Amino acid sequence: MEPVYASVIGLSRVLFALQGLRCTITGAENVPATGGAVMAVNHTGYLDFAFAGMAARPAGRLVRFMAKEQVFRHPVSGPLMRGMHHIPVDRDAGAASYRAAVAALKSGEIVGVFPEATISRSFELKEFKSGAVRMAAAGGVPLLPTVIWGSQRIWTKGLPRRLGRTRTPILIGVGAPIPVSRKDEPELVLRSLRKAMTELLHAAQDAYPPLTGDDLRFLPARLGGTAPTPEQAEQLELADATDQAGSADDTAGSADQATGQDPGPPQ
Repeated sequence: MEPVYASVIGLSRVLFALQGLRCTITGAENVPATGGAVMAVNHTGYLDFAFAGMAARPAGRLVRFMAKEQVFRHPVSGPLMRGMHHIPVDRDAGAASYRAAVAALKSGEIVGVFPEATISRSFELKEFKSGAVRMAAAGGVPLLPTVIWGSQRIWTKGLPRRLGRTRTPILIGVGAPIPVSRKDEPELVLRSLRKAMTELLHAAQDAYPPLTGDDLRFLPARLGGTAPTPEQAEQLELADATDQAGSADDTAGSADQATGQDPGPPQ
């Protein structure tokens, strides 16, 4: 185990224990014990990378996540991100990040990406970017469809953080690897990935304890919750994009959408 990554994992376990989080992982046997893979993860909360990484631990694997370059410049998170060998993404130089990810895959690493690129405020799957499929094809590795359900109740976009002892259940599911080759039609593979992740997500939602009262805001409208519909969420994203474009000192931005990774939590 790498010392920096091991320390971060240990600290995360302590923090999650203090919060009383109840994490359940299914499909961990689908994570390959050796060799590269692209772990494609749905995105409903800012801590999704930590929960997705947990799914690889039973196989003794570490996940190298793609994250916005600004995080690597931070005096605290920067050394940690570099020490864990995560992959920085500069939205103005996305090609370099893509090459770094493919190189990591070819060397046998698991690279984590968020095909939706940003957090889904509707808590439904958004439109997928093609970066995960293209990287898997270029690296000659499979896709690992992965879903997380419950993390939105801890910290998500547009809602207050709940970092106390919430005893929140977190469900993490990994589906069967999807083989990818350069000969495959990317759009068809993307559909297969989305189908697999949809099935995993719906299964997790069905298995999750019922939400009531204020917690209905964390439940999709499709399931009777009060979260924005996908159409309403899209309008909120457009409004955010407009605000960011008009802000001269905005530093969060959005990472290169072709790679399909999250811009990270607000600074």
